[in-house]
Amino acid sequence: MLLSVLIPVYNEMKSIDAIVSKIQAVSIEKEIIIVDDGSTDGTRERLYTYTLVPNVRVIHHEKNQGKGAAIRTAISHIRGDVAIVQDADLEYEPEDYLKLVPVIIGEGEKVVYGSRFLNTKNQHSYFSFYLGGQLVTLLTNMLYNQRLTDEPTCYKMFESKFLQSISLNCRGFEFCPEVTAKVAKRGIRIREIPINYYPRSIEEGKKISWYDGIEAIWVLLKYRFVK
Repeated sequence: MLLSVLIPVYNEMKSIDAIVSKIQAVSIEKEIIIVDDGSTDGTRERLYTYTLVPNVRVIHHEKNQGKGAAIRTAISHIRGDVAIVQDADLEYEPEDYLKLVPVIIGEGEKVVYGSRFLNTKNQHSYFSFYLGGQLVTLLTNMLYNQRLTDEPTCYKMFESKFLQSISLNCRGFEFCPEVTAKVAKRGIRIREIPINYYPRSIEEGKKISWYDGIEAIWVLLKYRFVK
């Protein structure tokens, strides 16, 4: 079994080495697919040093296109049996892959999400982000007959062929609601597993904003009523 770790990167010079190191430390066979989305802070140059690492592939976007566009590029390069999205910051714990993989490989699910809210020990950085995430999750459950606790989670793991069969249009942060909507419309009840979460502040580089929450709501509504 080979796990494909998909990392969209934009201006993550401070954390890219640390997150790659943490991923490499996970005791599972893996390939790491990094898509640099037009970084301007030195990340792009730093990623050239990874070209000699056997299980790392780096793809460069010449200009910034958005997180969703970077993930779509990464999806097209998947070679593994299972794939997971990994942000380049240090908010999520790669060791949690070991909790999620058995749901796909052992139990035969097509999709599993890592929930930050099922782990009651986790802290959350901003009440506005917490509230927005809960609103998006509630709307997802209402529109798509799900029982999720954390729709916007980064840790979304898929059987690779299933993920590649989903036609995605996203360019920015709307990857999450779009992929969730399209998975749900195939009649799949998405499983969740508790994961760890270490939130960073806006000052530390957190990029998501209130606008992305509004866009998520629009995307959920749009795909509910579009074939």
